[in-house]
Amino acid sequence: MIKNLGILALLVAVCALTAWQEPRFWSAYNVGNTLSWTGLHGLLALGTAVVILTGGIDLSVGSVAGLAGVMLPWLVVRLGWPVALALPTVLVGSVAIGLLHGVLITRLRLQPFLVTLCGLLVCRGLARYVTGDATIGFREEDAPLRSIATATPFSVDVPGLGAPVAVPIAFLWLVAFALLLAVFLHRTVGGRSLFALGKNEAAARMSGVATSTWTVIAYAISAGLAGFVGVLLALDVNSVQPSTHAQWYELYAIAAAVLGGCSLRGGELTVVGVVLGAAILRVLYNAINILGIPTQLEFAVVGAVILVGAMVDEGLRRLSAR
Repeated sequence: MIKNLGILALLVAVCALTAWQEPRFWSAYNVGNTLSWTGLHGLLALGTAVVILTGGIDLSVGSVAGLAGVMLPWLVVRLGWPVALALPTVLVGSVAIGLLHGVLITRLRLQPFLVTLCGLLVCRGLARYVTGDATIGFREEDAPLRSIATATPFSVDVPGLGAPVAVPIAFLWLVAFALLLAVFLHRTVGGRSLFALGKNEAAARMSGVATSTWTVIAYAISAGLAGFVGVLLALDVNSVQPSTHAQWYELYAIAAAVLGGCSLRGGELTVVGVVLGAAILRVLYNAINILGIPTQLEFAVVGAVILVGAMVDEGLRRLSAR
């Protein structure tokens, strides 16, 4: 709870400082746009956080999202598959990638870093090969499908904005999945098993926890959410370039999870913290653009966030040991 309050205070401070420097930040359009991107990156961060909870790491989520985002229009537009078949195929395929990662890690005892790094390269390479590295998009008749990523179901009046904020469906997807994940982690045996696995895998195994099974499930959740984000992003932008679609998004996901209070050693995760971490990253990115700061600093900010998060984690560990 204390961590979450600290993250929330940091988010409010960044928003207030940016709005003070540039009034355009506090506009209905900009707030709605920030909520949309927070939804996309927050979903990716939730899946990554589940893997980090187990003591692992998933470097492939950006490329899995890229492959899923490319495959949907390729199946629908190029091959003529019906949406009712193409969409489930892409999502199930994403989950299958996560299952494969988990099996390689648990059965062959390969390091998560190596397995998911290879997954990053393979998925990105497949996306580029299948499409011939050509940009691909959707047709006009696919507009109903695009609504699952572009719709704004309702608006909210916020004092001081001068206009209602159209709440994007991407943010509502984040809220829905965050609630589901929170219930799963804190109200089910499976969730407690994941926490036990991250705290001490050997002790969890001796206590009867099926550690291998839950590790595989964690990677499947991560890849499944990554595939869903890739689909939403493709439907939102309507023009997918295989080499750049969701590129480097794994960095944002890891940074948001670490900033949100996840310990890189495993065993710690707060869903609210991860969502707030994703929000802070998006606000920082928005501030860089709206204040005219060179965009080359974007990755420097992400790197600094991961480094500071690791330093805080180590400091808290030593303090707890004392």
